[in-house]
Amino acid sequence: MKWVFLGLFSFFLFPILSFAYSAESMVAIDHASGRILYEQNATEEKLIASTTKIMTAIVAIEQMDINTNITVDERVLKAYGSGIYIEVGEVMSLKDLLYGLMLRSGNDAAIVIACGVSENMEAFVNLMNQKAYEIGMGHTQFYNSHGLEENDGTGNTSTAYDMAILMRYAMQNEVFREIVKTMNYEAKSNRKTYHWTNKNKLLSLYEYTIGGKTGFTKKAKRTLVTTAFKDGKEISIVTLNDGNDFLDHKNLYEVLFSRYSLITILKKDELQIEDFHYYDQDQLYLLKDATMLVTKDEVKDVHVSFDMQELADYQDQDQVGVVHIYLKDHEMYSLPVYVKKLEVKQKKGFLQSFFRWLFGW
Repeated sequence: MKWVFLGLFSFFLFPILSFAYSAESMVAIDHASGRILYEQNATEEKLIASTTKIMTAIVAIEQMDINTNITVDERVLKAYGSGIYIEVGEVMSLKDLLYGLMLRSGNDAAIVIACGVSENMEAFVNLMNQKAYEIGMGHTQFYNSHGLEENDGTGNTSTAYDMAILMRYAMQNEVFREIVKTMNYEAKSNRKTYHWTNKNKLLSLYEYTIGGKTGFTKKAKRTLVTTAFKDGKEISIVTLNDGNDFLDHKNLYEVLFSRYSLITILKKDELQIEDFHYYDQDQLYLLKDATMLVTKDEVKDVHVSFDMQELADYQDQDQVGVVHIYLKDHEMYSLPVYVKKLEVKQKKGFLQSFFRWLFGW
């Protein structure tokens, strides 16, 4: 289904020829709808290096209180490459380890986190692959929490599109979002104080960048996942094997932000469905506004349809339907529709109203 889904989007892709992009694989998606705004070999499976740590971070955040202290054991000695250089016996909070993971790409932090959250690396990797499956990363396989290739040459593999799905998901988490936008951070263990600067140079090179993760191995080459926000528009870009990745991201963001406008299709608390009145005594609502990035010419092609249920015995905040958002004949995404039960106010008769007015009852 994913391959068909991606093929449908090619109809809507505009020829973005302002710059030559050097990535082997590249994709840009709209966070509001998940719509692909640009793609180049987006479904080719490739090594992803340290962009792996996006999944490591979000799994850890969801599995454990970030204020939990973790003691570093001998398993950290297996780490090599980029690190925060934490030592056996040090105690550090998961929160500080996550900053070391995402700002400094600490492979040692990745091992400590995996073995601190789960019993061992294998158990943590199972959680990573389970999460990948849950959020629709159909062409992704994790073998470790750091992204380095194993001794037999195997490594974590994914696609640019799958990594965009992951970044869109992770950026919905406020803890993750705060970490990846941070330029400088001070962390403390029971022995040392650490000062870290974010390796994601796009945070300083492009003012609208709000997060991301770099990656590099000799086999994977340069990998980069970033998110930028401008005028209410939030976009993520992924490049795999791109020697000019920071500039490519910046240039593509500028093209997309100028080309697309954010429109609100439905407001979450102002939901009215034509020719459907079953829940008129109560209030239908969405958890968030239905929005999408479109070009000026596409606005007229946006429309919605509802699949509603007439539940005889429904409770407050029950889901009672789904709204589908379309661009021309292609469904972009859908949102659940909920009902809020309103208090039924007893109607006042004429005499009751008259005496209330006359005597102030």
